[in-house]
Order: sequence, then C-alpha cells, then structure tokens
Amino acid sequence: MTAAIRAGLCLALTLALAGCATTGPATPGDPLERMNRGTHRFNAAIDRAVLKPVATGYRNGVPRVVRTGIGNVLSNLAFPTTILNDLLQLKLKDAAIDLGRFAINSTLGIGGLLDPASHFGIPRNNEDFGQTLGRWGVPAGPYVVLPLLGPSTLRDAPSILVDAQTDLRVQLDLETEEKLALAALTVLDRRAELLAVDASIQAAYDPYAFVRNVWLQRREYQVRDGEVPDDPPPEELEDPEFLEDPEDQLAPDAVAGSSSETSLMPASAASPAGMFR
Repeated sequence: MTAAIRAGLCLALTLALAGCATTGPATPGDPLERMNRGTHRFNAAIDRAVLKPVATGYRNGVPRVVRTGIGNVLSNLAFPTTILNDLLQLKLKDAAIDLGRFAINSTLGIGGLLDPASHFGIPRNNEDFGQTLGRWGVPAGPYVVLPLLGPSTLRDAPSILVDAQTDLRVQLDLETEEKLALAALTVLDRRAELLAVDASIQAAYDPYAFVRNVWLQRREYQVRDGEVPDDPPPEELEDPEFLEDPEDQLAPDAVAGSSSETSLMPASAASPAGMFR
C-alpha cells in the first residue's frame, strides 16, 4: 500500500513536469518555482495542522530511550537500500562495512532496536539510487517539491520507487493496516527529528528558498561524498547591474535569513546528518 502511494505520487509528478511551464523570470536552478511554492504552501499547511502537533506530542510524551529504539529499528529496516547502492556505485569497501553493520545490528542489536555497531566504531553510510545516478553523471535536473514528501529533484523523485524495492519498511509481508501504521510511525519519527530546525525555517526571510537552498547543498554534498567547494567563484558573486541600484540590494537581515537568488549555508555545513532527507 505504501509503495502504491509513493508510485502514484511520483508518476503524477513526472506527468505534471512533462507539461509544466512557469511564467515570468524563474530562479536559476528552480524553473518550476511557481508550482513548487504552491506545493510548499500545501505541505506547510498539512504540517501545521497535523504533523507538527502530533510530532511535538510524541517528543514530549514518549521517553527518549523509547524514541531512540524506534528510530534505530526504522533506520535498520531501510539500510539494505544503502548496501545495494554502495555496490551500484562500486564502493565495495563501504558495502562490506555497511553489510557488517546491518548484520550486527540485526542480530546483537535485536532487530535494530539497539545500535551496537556504532559502539564498535563501525561508521554508517547513507546512499540511495538518486545518489547512484548522480555518481554516474546523471544531472539532478530541476528542483521539485513533492506533495507530502517534500524537496526533491527530477532525478531523485523517480528514484524513490527504486529505493522502495529494497526498503524493508515497504517490502515486509505485513497486513495493510500494519504497513500503514509502519509508514505513519516512520513519518512521525522523522518529523520529530526535524522539530529542532523549525525555528531556523520560521526565522528565514523566505522559508521556501531557505529549505530549497539548504536541501540542494546537502544533496550535492551527498552525491559528491563531501567533495564540494564551500563558496562559489568570485565572478559568480558579482552582478554589476544588481549592485548599481541601491534599491535592489537586500537588507542585511534579509540576507541573513534567505533569498531566492543566493545560497545560505556553505556546502561543508550541509552534512549527511543534515536537516532534510
């Protein structure tokens, strides 16, 4: 059921993008901005009405040790996707490490409830099919915001379907009600993790641009395995026409918050343990 929902969303998105065009100037790298902003507002409304209140209650009402165990189990169930994509990217050493991590946590860790692999000093990698395509030269394409699922790109959105084939949260032989409950728990666990960044998003001059810029930089960091420059070349920062008119310059507090035209966080800060998946 969960896989069918994801498939429907991604298929609808792909068909929409095929005939979608925006009017007026678009932000470089975001030609679908008009559509994306509408989807972003829709997602934000759902989040304010349902997800954030429930996630806040979950965080405040459930002991940390229980929440950690739940997060460990969900992460372990999704981990075969990382192992497969290690192999597809020819990262054989990482594949062996991640396979060992999965085996240890699935056995000594009681099905992933505990995380003994981290106590043994075994690193945790994070790979998916979108990163695999990027490693082999497939461009990211336009930035897109998926209904309910959030930030993505034209390359990464269909990759969700591929990753679902190795995600045990989707592939376990469970009753429909159990799969829906597992999907809801996954969303709840992830939203509770992101409560810590809500204040930064709300304080941004343009929350949509803030999320987009941070997500794209983090995604580039993942695809390039951290080998990205912190700052753009000087010539990319200079825009004489922009600087000549004082009225067109952004106020300092706006720059500190967000902008549709600029990135807000150095790529090195957008680590794989960053804000958005």
